[in-house]
Formats: sequence, C-alpha cells, structure tokens
Amino acid sequence: MSKGVVLSVLASVLFAVMYYFTSLLTPLSGLEIFGWRMLLTVPCMTVFMIVSGEWRRVWELLRMLASKPRLIGGVLVSSALLGVQLWLFMWAPLNGRSLDVSVGYFLLPLTMVLTGRLVYGERLSRLQQIAVFFAVLGVLNELYQAGGFSWATLVVIIGYPVYFVVRKYLTTDHLGGLWLDMALMLPVAWWFVQSGEQGFAVLDVYPKLYALIPMLGLISASALVSYIIASRLLAFSLFGLLSYVEPVLLLAVALLLGEGIKGGQWLTYIPIWLAVMVLVYEGFKHLVRQRRA
Repeated sequence: MSKGVVLSVLASVLFAVMYYFTSLLTPLSGLEIFGWRMLLTVPCMTVFMIVSGEWRRVWELLRMLASKPRLIGGVLVSSALLGVQLWLFMWAPLNGRSLDVSVGYFLLPLTMVLTGRLVYGERLSRLQQIAVFFAVLGVLNELYQAGGFSWATLVVIIGYPVYFVVRKYLTTDHLGGLWLDMALMLPVAWWFVQSGEQGFAVLDVYPKLYALIPMLGLISASALVSYIIASRLLAFSLFGLLSYVEPVLLLAVALLLGEGIKGGQWLTYIPIWLAVMVLVYEGFKHLVRQRRA
C-alpha cells in the first residue's frame, strides 16, 4: 500500500509540475504545448502498455468497434471530450486561468457524485448531502459575485462527468479506451505543432525548447504511468482520497503564477473546501471500516 500511496502522490506532484512547466515554454501557445504533449506522451504510454501486458485491451476494443461500427462516432466524441480537458490543462497557466481550473478540480468530485445520482440513480449518503450543501453555498456566492462560474471551471466540472458517462456507455472505460482516446488526438496534435507561428522551426529559434519539450513529455508520461500503477495498487476509496492532493497543488501553482483570491471569492472557496473535507472524511471512514472488516 505504501508504494501505491507514494506513486499516487508522485502523480499529483508531477501533474502540478507540468501545470507550472507550461509557463516556461514561451513562446509556444497552449495549442502547441498540447500538441507536443500528445506527440510525446502517446508513444511512452504505448511502451508501458506493451510491457505491462495491457496492450490486449486495445485489440479487444478495436475488435469491438469492427463488429459494432455504430460506436465509432461515440469514440470520436469521447476523444474530443478528453482532448478539450487536456488542452485546457496546458492553456490555463499561460492565460491567467489557473485558479479557475483548480476550482474546477476541487468541484469535480462533487459533480461526479451528482452525476451518479442523476444519471445512474445512486443514492447520496448523509455526508455527501452535507458536502453538496456546502458546495451549493459556494456556487450561489459565485453566482452572486460574478454572475456565474468561469467558462474554464464549467468545462472541467461538466466536461469530465460527461466524458466518463460516454466512456461507460461505450464500455471503453479501461486503459485501452484511454489509449485510443489519446491516439485519435495525434493528427490534431501534429497539426497544432506544425501550424504554429513558426512550426517545428521554433526549436531552432529557441534552442532551450530542445531540452524543455522532451522534459514535458517525460513529466507527462511519468505522471500518467504513476497514476495508472497507483490505481491498481490501492483500494478504490484510498485512491479516491488521494485524488484531492492534485487540486490543492494546482491551487498552489495558480498562486505561484501570480493569481489571487479576491475578497468576495473567499465565500466561494471556503464552502467548496469544506465540501471537499467532508468527502475526504467520508472516504476515510469507509477506508477504516474496510480495514477492520
């Protein structure tokens, strides 16, 4: 278990490092950084899946699509939904939206709970109801202060639940499905890189990118592999609890990049953080019960 905890925390740290790392990749745009990330991450992920024996998942998925071609459109939608999230993760730190995205990741567990209730009829526990109550307070204050959440926050809290629902419907909610979603982005990623202001020539104009871009790919692949291995080693409840480490680190990165929380926004963030703490407490109780059983 200790190895799984270390790998989960390492994955969160690496994702946060990558979040900050984009600010070092000037003059690349968010689209170009997204393109480079995909071009370098997918091959690394392919090697990992072959070595770990998970490549069979890809063949199973391709055979399923061959027998049910009507699902191909759904797979393209799934890939597009994930692509938007990965692009936003690269774009936000360069455009003053780091804080908005970190709020989205704080709220994501709550929107996932609500999605389970609305889409699959799952019942909310008493603590989940309390968490939703706190989150609603934060949402209402944000609506009062700014008339609504930032579009970047909405993309995270709406886009990811829709993505997971689509994957569950398509039965592609496994590592092979994730690989296919990312692989389908490669043509778009290539186009983003070569159609930039200077295309691949930007490497010659800014030689530092020869070192920084491979580091981006290494960080991205290492984070993903650590995350995948941790998900296998840890109990689901503990793995879920550790997922809260990432938004905390993303918030720290947002503050490090010079963004700040305005006075009126504290009434948004404090209830949301209380909601997260309630969910963490519930997960901890569930974990303790499992270990005693």
